[in-house]
Amino acid sequence: MRILVFQHLANEGPGRFLDHVAAEGATIETVRFWQNDTIPALEPYDVLWVMGGDMDVWDVDIHPWLIEEKRAIRHWVLTLGRPFLGICLGHQLLADALNGTCGPLGLPEIGIYEIELSPDGLRDPLFAGVDKRFLSLQWHSVRVAQPPEGAIVLAATPDCRVQAMRYGKHAFGLQFHIEARASAVEEWGCVPDYRRALDKAAGTGGYDRLAAEFSANDIAFADTAATICRNFLAIAQG
Repeated sequence: MRILVFQHLANEGPGRFLDHVAAEGATIETVRFWQNDTIPALEPYDVLWVMGGDMDVWDVDIHPWLIEEKRAIRHWVLTLGRPFLGICLGHQLLADALNGTCGPLGLPEIGIYEIELSPDGLRDPLFAGVDKRFLSLQWHSVRVAQPPEGAIVLAATPDCRVQAMRYGKHAFGLQFHIEARASAVEEWGCVPDYRRALDKAAGTGGYDRLAAEFSANDIAFADTAATICRNFLAIAQG
């Protein structure tokens, strides 16, 4: 299995998911947009992962490569019909590329939040073995406001009703960062836009509280990431 990764920041890659790729005999190639990589021909690849980033789906004037990235996602899902997994920004790009809509979240979700699977999510093979309610890291101020026509919502929080969705047979978007390692809090805290959002949302001492809460839940996060990643790879293998 050949996995192509669209990565937008140096410190926001597949994270824990990398632990399970080699075990499945898969290989990864990465398009590093922050280094001005170009998107290769998509046909040789079996799976596309699209990661998070500090830009928004509408920032095409600042990051014109977003136009080509969304075109590639649309081609991958609608024309090639191959397995897709988008996380945070990748989740939003999936929605935008397929004519859904994204917009500002009333109150940013930055911290550890409880995600609740919908009835469809409980039945979906991506979440087989995952509790109906589970915790995950969130770090976003944009939401999928309207999923693409035909998409199925798999999970929600009280303030963000599209925390996970599936389009077609095997294109998935996750708003939450189940892939994040413990080092993510420190690494993302160094990204100016991320740190400003965290300080605004959590106030004095918010960074230290988030780091401590992540550490306290690290084992559970790793278990959930392993389950979801293995489920996705099984779905991708058909």
